Amino acid sequence: MKAPALRRDVSEEAPHTDPPARRRLGWEIWIVLGLSLGMSGVYSLVSIIAKLTAEGSLRSQTSTLNASQSVREYLDLTYQLLGIVNTLVPVALVIWLLAGDTPRWRARLGLNTGSAWRDLAHGAGLAALIGLPGLVLYVIGNRLNITTTVVASGLDEYWWTVPVLILQAVKNAVLEEVIVVGYLMNRLRRLGWGWPGVMAASALLRGSYHLYQGFGAFVGNAIMGVVFAEWYRRGGRVWALIVAHTILDIASFVGYQLFQDVIDRLLG
Repeated sequence: MKAPALRRDVSEEAPHTDPPARRRLGWEIWIVLGLSLGMSGVYSLVSIIAKLTAEGSLRSQTSTLNASQSVREYLDLTYQLLGIVNTLVPVALVIWLLAGDTPRWRARLGLNTGSAWRDLAHGAGLAALIGLPGLVLYVIGNRLNITTTVVASGLDEYWWTVPVLILQAVKNAVLEEVIVVGYLMNRLRRLGWGWPGVMAASALLRGSYHLYQGFGAFVGNAIMGVVFAEWYRRGGRVWALIVAHTILDIASFVGYQLFQDVIDRLLG
């Protein structure tokens, strides 16, 4: 997989120098994060504190990624679909904001069409690069008691379970890559941040909302954040990141749902 050519800047526009414009942009970033993954990071911090202060080791505690919302089949399905739609509202918001003041925003983010096969190939390559090391890091973290036992699917077995898990994977990928990479990195550059700070902020945000799974998950996702941020900095497209993230989550969610007993024995 050939790395993209180095991009001099995510945005062709010069950073804001007007103090009111900078303050407005700063508040915009905080509001967007407060409505989405930033608040998830806060909840994740509270969750890991609760786990650390509870009886039992981190390894003995579980983190369920896709929990059932009701024992009634179609009510559970309704809740799952509503949750997916609700989570994607901040994505619509950031696209609206970027479209309002960023010329050629689709092309700059790599969300325009025309390179579908290339995005699929690059996404598959990135998924392979991240997937196996991520699994190894999870197993090591769990053995070292710094990572909880992750239950990738807590849904009952219905006809709609696998399709909903696939939708959850796509939703996670779109939400995280558009906001954590496409939106945040562009906005921080508009504020005049240098590349090291921009990449660190993106990676730490990604790690923060996975902290509820333990410190191993925080480190692993932060490393993934660095890889994805560097790919984007070098001219990569957000579509490729969405493909990679979707592949990783589908493998995790659907694989666990279909082969739960086998996975539990291998990791037990």
